[in-house]
Amino acid sequence: MTVESAGPAAATGTALSEPPVAGGAVPLLGHGWRLARDPLAFLTRLRDHGDVVRLRLGPKTVYAVTAPHLTGALALSPDYIIAGPLWESLESLLGKEGVATANGPLHRRQRRTIQPAFRLDAIPGYGPVMAEEAYALVDRWSTGEVLDVTAESFRAAVRVSARCLMRGGYMDVHAERICADLATLFSGMYQRMVVPLGPLYRVPVPSNREFNRALADLHLLVDEIVADRRASGRKPDDLLTALLDAKDDQGEPIGEQEIHDQVIAILTPGSETVGSMLMSLLLVLTEHPETGDRIRAEVERTVGGRPVAFEDVRKLTYTANVVVETMRLHPAVWVLTRRTVADTELGGYRIPAGADVIYSPYAVQRDRRSFDRPEQFDPDRWLPGRSGEVPKYAMAPFSVGNRKCPSDHFSMAELTLITAVLATAYRFEQAPGSDPRPRIGITLRPRALKVRAVPR
Repeated sequence: MTVESAGPAAATGTALSEPPVAGGAVPLLGHGWRLARDPLAFLTRLRDHGDVVRLRLGPKTVYAVTAPHLTGALALSPDYIIAGPLWESLESLLGKEGVATANGPLHRRQRRTIQPAFRLDAIPGYGPVMAEEAYALVDRWSTGEVLDVTAESFRAAVRVSARCLMRGGYMDVHAERICADLATLFSGMYQRMVVPLGPLYRVPVPSNREFNRALADLHLLVDEIVADRRASGRKPDDLLTALLDAKDDQGEPIGEQEIHDQVIAILTPGSETVGSMLMSLLLVLTEHPETGDRIRAEVERTVGGRPVAFEDVRKLTYTANVVVETMRLHPAVWVLTRRTVADTELGGYRIPAGADVIYSPYAVQRDRRSFDRPEQFDPDRWLPGRSGEVPKYAMAPFSVGNRKCPSDHFSMAELTLITAVLATAYRFEQAPGSDPRPRIGITLRPRALKVRAVPR
């Protein structure tokens, strides 16, 4: 089956059946309790029930897709838009006018506004900042103290994003504040997605109060960033300048709310996903020390005794394969949702208009039908002679189609460079009190990874 497996229901000429219902639902909560209790295992096992299955999340019926070719169809078909439980849970943070949540003409215009910042020929200009932040980690970790990888990874991701895309020293003092707010928000948003209890989340219990405090603080911080840039009169060649100078379809400056939502979209999803991937990469280096040895050897062959620079990244093929394999096993974006805009067909089943559709890159990327030894960490599976064995759409960490992440090349360069610098300088060991089990939130990352950096 190909991507043509998604299309208007009427085009098939035959009556379509409903997908099978997954077992294990309970009254009121449906399958939501299983998603909340052990979502990775639950979504991974759904493949045994079919390529498309029905779930109940509270009062909603949700359609889960498990086959790679159908996730590709879903991403490429105009019958599906960005919506559903995931995006509804994110709207209080990302708003409705940012590139992450907008649809249709608004989304296309916004992508045109931000895309120049992520062109391939623009990314080398960010290289010095990426390298500087990577070596700042090396210097800061030289004390031999136990490292809280969560705080360190988020801090690095926020600083790279802010310094590259919103040039200005005012971001330096706000990095910790952003990280603390995001940790609270992304945890609460996942709960709101899988157990959509609506008004109950407005009850003033401690968890709801802390969520609302973090949300208000992050929005206030964004207003401060925009106000600081306007007051300074500076116009550096960065993404924030592009937003402040952007015009709408009538040639008028875009509204303040759209600027606000776009800055949120720059700061939060990118920092959260890159920070989560840095944590998973450090986990991999503790679990597979030979991987760090091979990265160090590759770096030494490539650069000799000088520091790694951005210009070296394209030559670090093994290091890049380590990043890709870590993305496969530990994808930061582990669940996605869409919504149908018309009655449609997917995998031979009828999907009604207005239906929510969910799929898990985590489950798809560990599918034994697509990958040999799917649970085994093997960077060499991405060598040219082997990577062609992977079915199309079975590995799409940055998505495909018009919702493909615009910062894919930026993020790959950043992760490859930081991994190369860190693995060359240190071996990593887990420290007492570390909990490497996955932390399930809007993104996926180690629960409480604590490591010690041992100089090479």
